[in-house]
Amino acid sequence: MDEDFLNEFRQTIESAEKKLLAISEAQSEIRLAPEKWSARELLGHLIDSAGNNHHRFVLAQLSEDLVFPSYDQDKWVEVQKYQQASWPLLVQLWKAYNLHLLHVMTVTPDETLRKRRSKHNLYEIAWRPVEKRVPISLKYLMRDYLYHLQHHLNQIFALSAAHS
Repeated sequence: MDEDFLNEFRQTIESAEKKLLAISEAQSEIRLAPEKWSARELLGHLIDSAGNNHHRFVLAQLSEDLVFPSYDQDKWVEVQKYQQASWPLLVQLWKAYNLHLLHVMTVTPDETLRKRRSKHNLYEIAWRPVEKRVPISLKYLMRDYLYHLQHHLNQIFALSAAHS
């Protein structure tokens, strides 16, 4: 993976950790509406995303395709009761998991990253879906992961700013 991307990911993790820890337990519980996620639930979703993408990043190195199971993100958040979890613990888990994903990205061979795969389901599971007929690479999926992460971090920070 190119150094600029890896540095951006590392910087995202480091700067977000500081901002996340500045959010109080009470602020992390606030929902704008009953059907909307709180900061805790958003961060929980990002932890779930890290877990699912970890699985994808490893399997992609052991397979010729990029076909992975999807998951029901709302049910995952609901079942794990992130709203009841400790905010600092969630932040710590989120940071540790993403530092590990950074490591996985760093050690993935360039040839594996760049290899275009015709068989994939990123048209169903990626944050920025691609057409079914377009061959795609693991590098695209890893970049997509970071953009999804940044999108939800921005939601968390906006939610926190609205209630500070």
